[in-house]
Amino acid sequence: MLCGRGKQYNQWDSGQLRSLTFEIRNPPMSIHLQREIERLKKHLLSLCAIVEEQVATAIRALVERDEPLAREVERRDAEIDQREIEVEEDCLKMLALYQPVAIDLRLIVAALKINNDLERIGDLAVNIAHKAAAFAAEPPLEIPFDIAGMWAKTQAMLRDSLDALVNMDARLAQSVCARDDEVDRMKHEIRVALEEMIRHEPAQASPLLRLLAVSRNLERIADCATNIAEDVIYMVEGKIVRHHEREMVP
Repeated sequence: MLCGRGKQYNQWDSGQLRSLTFEIRNPPMSIHLQREIERLKKHLLSLCAIVEEQVATAIRALVERDEPLAREVERRDAEIDQREIEVEEDCLKMLALYQPVAIDLRLIVAALKINNDLERIGDLAVNIAHKAAAFAAEPPLEIPFDIAGMWAKTQAMLRDSLDALVNMDARLAQSVCARDDEVDRMKHEIRVALEEMIRHEPAQASPLLRLLAVSRNLERIADCATNIAEDVIYMVEGKIVRHHEREMVP
């Protein structure tokens, strides 16, 4: 590549230069990282499916007064704990091995937080199952509010937050955050109604307080879904929106 008085010139044609540019921008390690990230997303979706099923099962155990079904939710919690540990280890391994930057780094950091929120939802499902088992052991009492409807809204938030993660959809994540107020209102209305019932029927205080605890756990699951959505917004846009909910577009 030396010519004349020691001047350098490039003997590569344009095709070779383009090939070199691609290799620089997409080194093999970057390709491996993208594969690991796709695998991480699948693991998070799998964990989400399990915790969603856990909550749905706990709610069904409550509505149907099925104590054995509630105990099944409690037994399966160990699987969620183990999966949460595996996902965390995968994230830490990627951080150490690939030293990601920019959106890849934000995604892995967000995945660590989302993983923790999903495990928390699993714990809340167990809390609901505890209340369902105790509720089933007491004299029959009609549930005086739409527990299934509250769960349906919370479940939709959870699903959309994970869809936003997979599709890198910040607008969908923002809509999840906006819906959190609706679940909060439902929980407040349920609390007011149950407190009134307890004043008029103090003998029913024990089962009614269990139902109040269930509504509180559902509201906390909605909060976890909101946390996940906020992490997606951070991942996609690099913005921390935890304390600026009012500024987000529904």
